[in-house]
Amino acid sequence: MVLITESTLRSMIKKGIPNPFIVREGDKLTPAAVDYLRDRRIPIQDMCLVKTGKTSAFSGESLQIPVGVSNRHIHLAAEDVSALFGEGYSLTQLRELSQPGQFAAKEQVSLVGPKGIIQHVRILGPAREETQVEISNTDGYQLGIYPPVRLSGSIEGTPGLTLVGPNGCVSLQKGVIVAKRHIHISDIDAQKYDLKHGDCLYLQTEGERPIIFTDVMVRVHPNYRLDFHIDMDEGNAAGLKTGDMVKLIGKNGVFFNRGGEGNRYSLDG
Repeated sequence: MVLITESTLRSMIKKGIPNPFIVREGDKLTPAAVDYLRDRRIPIQDMCLVKTGKTSAFSGESLQIPVGVSNRHIHLAAEDVSALFGEGYSLTQLRELSQPGQFAAKEQVSLVGPKGIIQHVRILGPAREETQVEISNTDGYQLGIYPPVRLSGSIEGTPGLTLVGPNGCVSLQKGVIVAKRHIHISDIDAQKYDLKHGDCLYLQTEGERPIIFTDVMVRVHPNYRLDFHIDMDEGNAAGLKTGDMVKLIGKNGVFFNRGGEGNRYSLDG
């Protein structure tokens, strides 16, 4: 594998950077390298797709993905539900969420950190094997904790805090994360749009101030509904709200062609 960095590209300036820039099998462009080419309006051509003659679902219109902006929330283990609300207590569904089988519960708790408290934090159900608290960086400043950016379920080495409910408290030793932005997609849709679990996407917002989200992870499951999940910090910065749409413009280091010219990629946004 050849790792192509911004420094690699700068070293080519004297002789001239190829236009389009050819990405061969095994090559990997760093995000900084992609930005460097995009700023100079140099398109990228993926030779893997050209050799296979593979046609992409993105040679025409881009995939449009609905946005889900998530406020701070908690996924509780069954034993922590009992500790906070009483033995044998069951969460009460308030409303369904975008993903089948998941719901926002009526129940709320308080988060207590070294420097502050946040009250009325919603619990999402059903109960999980391990308790996980998802907050924004801004929430972390208020609480006095600095959780890492992680995908849901990856809680090893994360900080904890105290949960306060109407019937008791739970002191977590781990489980607080800032959720890494990601999309949910069914296996059928993933196959249709040539996406795989673990792919890394570029998504672009629309409107007067469009921005590009990089490093958006793909999560595939038969029961998933198409959805792009970001937290409140990201939503506010991008001017997005739940129900808005973003479009897929690239994946795994390359941008898709906007005009549908075969399998050629361009970086002009």
